[in-house]
Amino acid sequence: MKHLLAIEKLSRDEIEAILDRAESFAEVGRRDIKKVPTLRGRTVVTLFYESSTRTSSSFELAAKRLSADLVSVKAAGSSVDKGESLKDTVATLSAYDPAAIVIRHPYAGAAQMVAGWTEAAVVNAGDGKHEHPSQALLDVYTLRRRLGSLDGRRIWIVGDVLHSRVARSNLIAFQRMGAEVTVCGPPTLIPRGIEELGCEVSHSLEAIGEADVVYALRMQQERMSESFVPSLREYAATFQIDTRRLNPRQLLMHPGPVNRGVELSGEAIDSPQSLIVEQVAAGLVVRMAILYELLAGGERPAPVPDEESSPTPIGQPA
Repeated sequence: MKHLLAIEKLSRDEIEAILDRAESFAEVGRRDIKKVPTLRGRTVVTLFYESSTRTSSSFELAAKRLSADLVSVKAAGSSVDKGESLKDTVATLSAYDPAAIVIRHPYAGAAQMVAGWTEAAVVNAGDGKHEHPSQALLDVYTLRRRLGSLDGRRIWIVGDVLHSRVARSNLIAFQRMGAEVTVCGPPTLIPRGIEELGCEVSHSLEAIGEADVVYALRMQQERMSESFVPSLREYAATFQIDTRRLNPRQLLMHPGPVNRGVELSGEAIDSPQSLIVEQVAAGLVVRMAILYELLAGGERPAPVPDEESSPTPIGQPA
């Protein structure tokens, strides 16, 4: 695997290989020595043209846990503010000989273009309304840990599907792992022809009780150039997931950040069914696994630190 640009380019076996690697890093994270020397001497660049807390911080910490040198660039406050193009920014950063560039950009296809401008491995950390593959991988990882397998599971993705790159990546990933997916929301927020991806479509929460997992999406008002719903209050009245609509056997997910009182009620967020905090924790080990598979996966087994001394490589963890 040279780059991670889209979930649609990964087979089920490739997804499972990344998740299995993430499991080994989760075990390392429970030890006193949490760093491994896998990427020592290599440089990872994170380049974010959009705001981010979870994705940027977890990729940065993942690089550090793998002992890589990190260059973190936010568009705001950089030469981008002075008019520097994406291509020239990448050329500048490529002069540091990075092993990987992790990029988030508001335009679909930006990560694909960057892959053509650099020798580094490129990770798509979200490109416009296109894809967010690492989010889909951490969501599958979270569910696999809780459910064991996604085969035959029924997952409802509810909310602003039209503007969500998470929705597209997760729809593909969940189905590839054997789940049955329904997307739900007002007609104005469901993309035309999305059924061609193999999912069901609903414009009502009436049948949501059939779901094993309810995945709520944030209303992405920053991507809306016109009115897609009469008001957030009316949207919440019809599509908000609360404890009355969520039954005890269902699991609840959300990619964050959550608009409390809009897509989810506060009680639902804090309920025992909520996996939101587990998703955040999964982001670190899954993104460690992504960087490992891109930069060291074909070279040698993942090193694991010795608990009694300094980190030393040992055999591949189970």
